[in-house]
Amino acid sequence: MNRFKQNRRAILNRFAGRMFMRAQKYFQKGTDADCERRGAKLGVLFYRIDRKHRERTYANLKLAFPEWSDAKVHETALEVFRHFGRIMGDFLRWPIRTNEDIIRSCTMTGQEHLEAALSLNKGVLGVTAHFGNWERMAHWATAMGYPLTVVSRPADDDGLEAMLNGIRERAGVKVLSRGAAIRSIMSELRQNRAVALLPDQNSDECFVPFFGIPAGTVMGPAVIHLRTGAAILPVYGVRTGVGQYKMIVKPVINLDGVETTPEAITAKINEALEEVVREYPEQYLWLHDRYKSARRAGLIPDQPN
Repeated sequence: MNRFKQNRRAILNRFAGRMFMRAQKYFQKGTDADCERRGAKLGVLFYRIDRKHRERTYANLKLAFPEWSDAKVHETALEVFRHFGRIMGDFLRWPIRTNEDIIRSCTMTGQEHLEAALSLNKGVLGVTAHFGNWERMAHWATAMGYPLTVVSRPADDDGLEAMLNGIRERAGVKVLSRGAAIRSIMSELRQNRAVALLPDQNSDECFVPFFGIPAGTVMGPAVIHLRTGAAILPVYGVRTGVGQYKMIVKPVINLDGVETTPEAITAKINEALEEVVREYPEQYLWLHDRYKSARRAGLIPDQPN
């Protein structure tokens, strides 16, 4: 990297760090309701100015829900932006919350499935997604006394990455960087820890259905399961009201009668995610280009950028 690029990166890093700290102060003022109201307004702002992601959201919703009217698509798309504005603000409030605050704000369904998975003593692969509030779910797990390791995609900015992981780690969440994490994941599973993975981002590793449409999907959870025998446990944190969440733990993915290939197992993971997204479509990250690799492979028609 030449000196000009180094200097530019250093300037951008400082700017990102200052903006992050200002955002923290802004969202930490007032109540949870104040935080969510500010976050929703910010989401609406981005909905209006970010044409690329607004149109991507429309296109993805139309693919997933072809029966919806344009009005329904646009209404849901706006709520998607509001939702992610809210949960961004919620994440920035982590440092001022206690474990007791987190526990009081959350309910849980399916705890027996988590306990059953842990009782196998092979570790647990908690497969979740960019849905609901996955960050709040991680904080809730550690507050409840469940040791948790999350595998996270590094931010483009090193300084910002350190700030984000600092917030997570102060809440007791152990963070591994995606791409260099396989050995560490294996080690965590041998200690019968839960490792949270978010395998719902575009990939070209395999193409399996998501809402009946081929979607490029990572096979990491399936491959790790085949190597270790660790249970694959779908887990989701759904927003149910202002500052209120429901942690949904589904049964361990049943692979009886399923071909023991990474592709077949990955398809089952997508099925579990689709089920919960159909119930709460406004809480899924439709802004992401989920079908990009499938389009490039000619598996689905091209969509607007």
